[in-house]
Amino acid sequence: MTELRGDGAPGHEYRWALPSVLLGDGSAGGRVRRSTRDWIVDIAMFLLAAGLTFLSLIELRQQNQPQPLMAVEQVTGALSCVAVWLRRRWPVQLAVVTALLSSYLELPGGTSVVAFFTVAVHRPFRISGPVAVLNFVTLAPYVILRPQTELDRTWAAALGVAILLTVFAWGVVIRARRQLVWSLRQRADSAAEEAKRLERERIAREMHDVLAHRISILSLHAGALEFRPDAPAGEISRAAGAIRSNAHLALQDLREVIGVLRHSAPEDDVVPDRPQPTMADVPALVEECRHAGMRVRLDLRASDAPEGLGRNLYRIIQEALTNARKHGGGAPVTVTVRGERGDGLSVEVGNPLGTRHGARLPGAGAGSRIPGAGAGLIGLKERAELAGGRLEHGATPEGNFVVRAWLPWPAKTTGEDDA
Repeated sequence: MTELRGDGAPGHEYRWALPSVLLGDGSAGGRVRRSTRDWIVDIAMFLLAAGLTFLSLIELRQQNQPQPLMAVEQVTGALSCVAVWLRRRWPVQLAVVTALLSSYLELPGGTSVVAFFTVAVHRPFRISGPVAVLNFVTLAPYVILRPQTELDRTWAAALGVAILLTVFAWGVVIRARRQLVWSLRQRADSAAEEAKRLERERIAREMHDVLAHRISILSLHAGALEFRPDAPAGEISRAAGAIRSNAHLALQDLREVIGVLRHSAPEDDVVPDRPQPTMADVPALVEECRHAGMRVRLDLRASDAPEGLGRNLYRIIQEALTNARKHGGGAPVTVTVRGERGDGLSVEVGNPLGTRHGARLPGAGAGSRIPGAGAGLIGLKERAELAGGRLEHGATPEGNFVVRAWLPWPAKTTGEDDA
């Protein structure tokens, strides 16, 4: 169980104060060692059973019972008290044996109550119910066979029924509460695992968005050098400079992502996110692609988009340009952005299909095409859907490959839209 601080944040978990059934891993199926609380409860139960046995022994001596019966009572009472330490391993067997013994003997009664309570706490009703019935049934022989007056029998029966009902109800309530705590704990663990899975997906998407663009440019320039080893010195120098620059930027982006993953902040601090691009960075992205040899035309007719919307727009355009660079064969690419507050933001990135176009960088033809698994477009669709928009891609009747997306742009933005 986790203690909550005054601000509602989770604090230290006092594992010593929890029963072992709440500390174990239900999926493992193995036994869990007793907790400190379990030892305290076991000692208390032993002392309770021993105390009840001692009080019953004093009462028996006052009744001047026969010596053989007293000997049997004392032996069974002592063994029953020792057997209390077995109540966690064999609760049902202990409850049945002590219930049968207490049908006539008096000293095993304390242990019988403790065992009955253990069954009610640790076993489902389909097991604890029959054990409860057995305890009520064995109460009748004790009341009838032990020498007592009629008034004493009535009081003994009423007191026995009251004790059994109280013990059984108490045990059932404790079991129900533990099941509730266990279910909440399992639900919290499931939620934590789901959060980890979503975070892994977010990190994978971020890594793909950050590195795919840079590495594809590196591959394009490296392919040019491989395809044209006899290119003019100036062209080779520009390609080598572009490779060095993009390799440096890729390493810098990778360091920023890994820095976020490695960041260990105090409990009250929030782990900072890496700097994210916005709509204002789209022209720089297009210009970078042009320097890599792509022919890109940008038609940007939107501005002042919230940070979250601008980041999603940037990532969609970045991945679409990367896809065109991988599979477009040097074809010219058109990027069109339209939108305004309240109507949404639409973006379309397209390039012709079917014809190989001359590339401004040598080696950008079929022999240097960059392999891809198609995960980028899948990630773009997920990103658009998570933002409440939609994305579609494919060939058009005009012979173009188009990536088309629409993202919502609320009339009134909130802090979440800027995140």
